[in-house]
Amino acid sequence: MAEREGDAPLLAWGVAQRAMPGQAVSGDAHLVQPFADGVLVAVGDGLGHGEEAAVAAQTAVAILSARAGHSVLALVRFCHETLQRTRGAALTLASFSARDATVTWLGVGNVDAVLLRGDPRAVPPREDVLLHGGVVGLQLPPLRAFVLPVAAGDTLVMATDGVRAGFAEGLPLKEPPQPLAERILARDNKGTDDALVLVARVLGDSP
Repeated sequence: MAEREGDAPLLAWGVAQRAMPGQAVSGDAHLVQPFADGVLVAVGDGLGHGEEAAVAAQTAVAILSARAGHSVLALVRFCHETLQRTRGAALTLASFSARDATVTWLGVGNVDAVLLRGDPRAVPPREDVLLHGGVVGLQLPPLRAFVLPVAAGDTLVMATDGVRAGFAEGLPLKEPPQPLAERILARDNKGTDDALVLVARVLGDSP
C-alpha cells in the first residue's frame, strides 16, 4: 500500500510498504527529514517481525529525526546505544547535502540502497551502497561512510529484505517517486516478510 509521498528540500519522494502476511504491524520504518542545508533519508528493519520489530525500527527513526543534521556515522552510533534495549535493527542512511551536492550513505544489515543516475551518459549509471554486516543495537561493525556527488534527476531506491534482489532493474526513471515505489513493491515483494520501498529523487533541472 502507499504510505506517504511528498517533497522535502532537495528531494521528491514516495514510499510503499506491506506487513508480513499474518502480522498486524510492519517491522519496517522510514524517515525523510529535512535539516539545515540537507535532507536525511533512512530505512530501518527491526529484527524479526511483529510488535517488537516495529518498536526497534520506530525507535531508530525517532532518534534519527531528532538528530538529522549529524553525520551518518554519529547517527548509527546514537541508534546503536539506544537500540540495545530492543531486539535491534538493520539500518541504512543517506544524508543529502545541498551545499556540496553530495549524498553520504551508510548501511548496517540488509536494507539495500541503489543510486540511479538521471543522466543517461553517467558512468557508472548506478551506485550500490556497501552494507556492513551486523545489527544496530546488537553487534556494530567498524563503520565507513561513502560520499557521492549527486545531480538533478538522480534517484535513490531503498528496500528492505522483504523485497527481491534486482529491484532496481528496468525501472522507468521518468516516473514520479510514489508510483515508482508502488511499482517496485508490487513487482518485487516476496510476500513472506515485511517489505518497504522508498524512492527519493534529487530535484532540479535534469540533463
